[in-house]
Amino acid sequence: MTRPHCLLVLGETELVLDASGALWWPAEKTLVVADLHFEKGSAYARSGQFLPPYDTRATIRRLEVLLVRFRAERVIALGDSFHDGGAGERLDEEECAALSMLTRCTEFTWIEGNHDPEPPAWLGGRILPEMMIGTLMFRHIPGEPGIMGEVAGHLHPAVRVSRGGVSVRRRCFVSDGRRLLLPAFGAYTGGLDVRDEAVTALFSRGHSVYALGKERAYLVKAVAA
Repeated sequence: MTRPHCLLVLGETELVLDASGALWWPAEKTLVVADLHFEKGSAYARSGQFLPPYDTRATIRRLEVLLVRFRAERVIALGDSFHDGGAGERLDEEECAALSMLTRCTEFTWIEGNHDPEPPAWLGGRILPEMMIGTLMFRHIPGEPGIMGEVAGHLHPAVRVSRGGVSVRRRCFVSDGRRLLLPAFGAYTGGLDVRDEAVTALFSRGHSVYALGKERAYLVKAVAA
């Protein structure tokens, strides 16, 4: 059975918001993910907060599954792919091999983030501060309000949804049809409430929120400016 899609038109470009938190651009066969934060678990362990050390492997595996499902020819990672400057050195051989395979099989672009302004050179693919394709601008940190066609990460948006007396917190996409914020894709990444000023200040005319469900992303609320 074909998975139902949540479609979004950004400017004049039709995009698919996937339940994984990834963005799919069918016309360009391009998969976009934000804030992978590889090796966040090992960074926390160094500060005495011990988490299962499998976040990087889990995130890579999820990315591999999407590449096969969508048959992607291009991947754009919107920055903070690594949790810190030393994260690349903490990957094991299997994880390094998996990432190298991904960059050999697809046209891969790593956008520089505030956590990883200099991603490891051995990654393969291109490393860019930002990237323009057609009318869409891909960058890590959102720019000034009102920008048309911007796709960004950085803020890890999340929303609380209540239904049938049950309340759950879900990662989400946020858009006003002019710009789009992606949820964090990394296994251990948290989320910033969409009502936070850091999010709302980016959308002067209000915005829509698409929460991640098990099978698709759902429009859950429209927030007035």
